[in-house]
Amino acid sequence: MATLNDAQKMVDVLGKFIDIVSKELPDDVMAKLSELRVQEANPLAKTIYDVMFDNLDKAKKLNRPACQDTGVIQFFVRAGAKFPLLGDLRRILREATISATKSAPLRLNAVEVFDEVNTGTNVGTNVPFIEWEIVDDSSNIEIEVYQAGGGCSLPGRSIVLPPLAGYEGAMKFVFDTIVDWGINACPPLVVGVGIGTCSNSAALLSKKAMLRPVGTSHPHPKAAEMEKTIEEGLNAIGLGPQGISGKNSVMAVHVEGMAHHPSVLGVGVTVGCWANRHGVIRFDEHLNYEIISHKGVKL
Repeated sequence: MATLNDAQKMVDVLGKFIDIVSKELPDDVMAKLSELRVQEANPLAKTIYDVMFDNLDKAKKLNRPACQDTGVIQFFVRAGAKFPLLGDLRRILREATISATKSAPLRLNAVEVFDEVNTGTNVGTNVPFIEWEIVDDSSNIEIEVYQAGGGCSLPGRSIVLPPLAGYEGAMKFVFDTIVDWGINACPPLVVGVGIGTCSNSAALLSKKAMLRPVGTSHPHPKAAEMEKTIEEGLNAIGLGPQGISGKNSVMAVHVEGMAHHPSVLGVGVTVGCWANRHGVIRFDEHLNYEIISHKGVKL
């Protein structure tokens, strides 16, 4: 039987984890940025990468967020149906967000809709955003936290295309979106593409695609080819780091899909900036935890 002490323990751990995510990038993003950095020949682009890594080093040493825009907190939860604190989890995630807001500190980014008043806590109506997935016959829980900044959220788009537009039309929508708006999102970017039936399902799939580890490919060969084609095309644009021109525009392009209605093809695009701040932590039923995304990091 879970207790109030158990719930508070989880609040404390998650608060510290959200804090860490604001200051240290996940292993996959760090590895890819390091790879792109050495590929760059443009002197100005090389300097920008040097500044990026110096920024990350100072964030760690000074214990300050890596970017002043620490975003709106979003959680993607894969919860075992038998996890003992499942019924308390919404409250736990809200309290952990408030805790990290004070400790990091995180910038206050939750503004109540229509009232346009900042809550001062980074929580508000349906914030933090929580997406739930229940895992049958499991007592563990995996929580992914993402800090959705304003710049990288700006290019987000979704559309429903007629079926004759096909996957070529879907790719054209992605290219048009990044060409028009990608420079605002602080390249090199992680681009998530969702293929679904309606605008909201495609948008959600694109967010999940964006959060997939950099360097992974979709298991379906046609989807993997689509990822490769879009990535090569976007890199040919040469946005470079911070959009000042260079060899690469993106760190990765990830595609996720679902079965769709034969009369429509929904397409969503979600973009992550170079400081793609997300992390995954896993708890067992006894609240022992493992940090998946940031190996060697201690809370």
